[in-house]
Amino acid sequence: MDIRTEFISLIRPIIENEKVKRMDKYIQHGSTSCLEHCIAVAYVSFYIAKKFHICCDDISLIRGALLHDYFLYDWHVKDENHKWHGFRHAKKALENASRDFELTPIEMDIIVKHMFPLNIKLPKYRESCIVSLADKICSSYETIWQTPCFSILQKS
Repeated sequence: MDIRTEFISLIRPIIENEKVKRMDKYIQHGSTSCLEHCIAVAYVSFYIAKKFHICCDDISLIRGALLHDYFLYDWHVKDENHKWHGFRHAKKALENASRDFELTPIEMDIIVKHMFPLNIKLPKYRESCIVSLADKICSSYETIWQTPCFSILQKS
């Protein structure tokens, strides 16, 4: 099975969840919704793990990546609660994800530490490191080109 087919089979049950679909209502970077961004981060994470033969928990890697920005608000709206979004949203995403899903320790670590080094706690698992790297790649693309990183993944 190729990487893309395997990824789609693993991601399908998660992205069909109505709670996860709510992320599509919020813009993350440029014109990219949180859901599009998280799908791209999950794919890039999975691709990195497979291409570099990194042994990891594929399900936790994908679920953690999909929920890493599960903060469920528009951080672009001027609001005192959004003032320090870059520093605080990982904790909020973990609170929301813990409320709505049963999470593994790996998934929790991915979510709360994906903003390393902005959030200074070191990732504990290789899955957390991979997602943090994939997040930087996708965020950079989406911010610079103002278009979803997910769109280039669909063409490959």
